[in-house]
Amino acid sequence: QVQLVESGGGLVQAGGSLRLSCAVSERTFSSYAMGWSRQAPGKEREFVAGITWSGGSTYYADSVKGRFTISRDNAKNMVYLQMNSLKPEDTAVYSCGLGGLWTMSVRSTDFGAWGQGTQVTVSS
Repeated sequence: QVQLVESGGGLVQAGGSLRLSCAVSERTFSSYAMGWSRQAPGKEREFVAGITWSGGSTYYADSVKGRFTISRDNAKNMVYLQMNSLKPEDTAVYSCGLGGLWTMSVRSTDFGAWGQGTQVTVSS
């Protein structure tokens, strides 16, 4: 059973920054694409960022493009989401998940299970 443990969320003012981290227990972590999604109360889950196993390709939703950066450290089984210029509409629970195996591009349809998540609240 893969364990995904997110951390780094919190309360921040609009325009501020946060860096989320996700620790993954999967032995073959470096073979999988990784991604971040978010879910706000009463809204559907939104896939916001993804990165291939090698880090050679990334994906960003239009809503976060230019403000968020996904990265990974395969030696530490960690994936990160740097969030800058935060807006109140970024308020949500952010979760990480495993994507496709050895894929050359990020496909949101490859992502199924998500971690418990970490709360991000952006005040105006």
